[in-house]
Amino acid sequence: MQLISWQKLRDVVARADVVLSVVDIRNPLATFSKRTERMARELGKELIVVLNKCDLVPLWVSKGWAKYFRSEGYKTVFVSATKRFGTRKLRKAINELITFRPAVLAIVGYPKVGKSSIINALKGKDSAPTSPYPGSPGYTKATQLYRIGEDLYIIDTPGIIPPTESDDIELVIRRGPIESIPEPVKVAVKLIERILEFHPRAFEFTYRIRTKDPVKILEELALRRGWIYKTTREPNIDEAARAIIRDYLNGKIPFYVPPPNLESIGTRSEASSS
Repeated sequence: MQLISWQKLRDVVARADVVLSVVDIRNPLATFSKRTERMARELGKELIVVLNKCDLVPLWVSKGWAKYFRSEGYKTVFVSATKRFGTRKLRKAINELITFRPAVLAIVGYPKVGKSSIINALKGKDSAPTSPYPGSPGYTKATQLYRIGEDLYIIDTPGIIPPTESDDIELVIRRGPIESIPEPVKVAVKLIERILEFHPRAFEFTYRIRTKDPVKILEELALRRGWIYKTTREPNIDEAARAIIRDYLNGKIPFYVPPPNLESIGTRSEASSS
């Protein structure tokens, strides 16, 4: 899978008037690039944090994370690009930061946070190819320029991944094609544990599997789907592991990390009623 180099990303940011930093609202801190933010600041560029996929979380979570990032000094908008929710607010935020036209935006973020879907939402019709999983057809392979309005353009970029050996599960599953993930069972077990930490009934809701043991979840899913090795008749948990990773990436498995310091940014009821 093609990932953009940091030098190339710096060139793109330098060219832009405003940078859209897209994160997955289900786990914003794990999908927010501080290095990109520092790069934009060093180059004197305005930055908007776009919390995407808000259709996958309760409203209080969207409002809580938006309030958190704003408290950190970032102009922030939450949207659902696929549902075309929040597009007007995003356009308004962009226009507030543009001082002259024609203007160029740069859209950046980790793989599978929905950058191309946001471009399509801003443009008003599908133009940027989208891809459900890292490395699959339609995945952004090079920087591309799109016109999204009168005298307004946006540069789409390949995904960015920090140049570290981080074992954060979000980075591991987004780093390349699912089929190329080494030890998919080990990765899926970590992902399952992360999901169960916040949503104990997530797999009961998605697959009607009640056990909380990660390996047993994989075994039961494999047996239900008929993924069985012909020679040993054992469940193919490698295939089940890849399926769970796919279902997580496409939002089929309910999951979100609640905003930190919830008391300081409003209770659930306050956030829902505001």
